[in-house]
Amino acid sequence: MPGSTKTMAGLTVGGLVVVTAYTVTIGSNGWLWFAWVMLMLLTIGTLAARGT
Repeated sequence: MPGSTKTMAGLTVGGLVVVTAYTVTIGSNGWLWFAWVMLMLLTIGTLAARGT
């Protein structure tokens, strides 16, 4: 896995931790979860494209 893809995967996991912590402490925010899902889909797409 190239460095840029590894960084993107790390940001996705870190984003999940941040969004989960925000949800637990302050309350749910749909836009944050939407943004995280979009980041996850982009990361999966990048991984799939690199695999071919």
